This record gives sequence, C-alpha cells and structure tokens, in this order.
Amino acid sequence: MTIKVLRGNPTPEELAAALAVVRARAAAAAVQPSGAPGPRDSWADPSRIAARRSPRPGPAAWTRTYWPG
Repeated sequence: MTIKVLRGNPTPEELAAALAVVRARAAAAAVQPSGAPGPRDSWADPSRIAARRSPRPGPAAWTRTYWPG
C-alpha cells in the first residue's frame, strides 16, 4: 500500500495518525464479510415505537395500530 501526500506538509505525527486510521478501517473491513448485515440500530427496534403508541378510540384508530414489519 502506498500513500502519497499531494498537498501540505504533514508532521510525522500527523502522518502516523492518518496511517493508523487507514489501517484500522482496512482491518475492520477485512474482518466483517461483505454480505453480512451489521448490528441493528436502536431506531429500528419496533418495541421503541410500540411502547409509546397505544391505540386510542376514535375515527382514525386503525391507523395508529398498524406497524409495518
């Protein structure tokens, strides 16, 4: 792997920090298979929404009971 600085004059410490980030990201990408799904985010958890949305009687009550999934 070759890294070339196109602009600026980085210090050895700045160059080492940038290289550490590139190596860490490459190692993380190599560990996880490309087709594997990642961890699920908490915003996608249906229980988070269901805990707050309870059906209440009214003309549009059926719209509050639907949760895709």
